[in-house]
Order: sequence, then C-alpha cells, then structure tokens
Amino acid sequence: MKESNHLPEKIKTLRKKKDWTQQELAQNTGLYFNVITKIEQGVIQYPNLKTLLKIADAFGISLDDLIGRKINNK
Repeated sequence: MKESNHLPEKIKTLRKKKDWTQQELAQNTGLYFNVITKIEQGVIQYPNLKTLLKIADAFGISLDDLIGRKINNK
C-alpha cells in the first residue's frame, strides 16, 4: 500500500494547519492519543480503515485525499 508512505507527514501537516495538538486531534477523532502519536511517528504504518476514516472526517477531507490516492481515468 504505497499510498500510506507519506501518511505520517500528511496528518501532521493537516493537524498543524488546524492548529491542533495531537491530543486535540485525538479528541476530534475519538481515537486514543497514543494512536495519533504512533501514526505520526510511523510506528503504525498501516492504520485500519476505521481509523483512517475518522482522521479524514476530522479534517473534512476524503479518504483519497488523506492517503494521497489518485485515480487515473483513461
């Protein structure tokens, strides 16, 4: 799943744009603080779909935007 390689930096960037701490992101997603920390540090390399959806929803973006998925319509 190559799309996730940039995920830690993407989440950190989006979080900082919202001026949120990791704790605030955890509260806004309903996830544990340590889950957010481990994702941003790259310890959790492939978060499950529910986790990704909660993060995308908190930022108001699509899952595709969060993971950097591009669809090529040929």
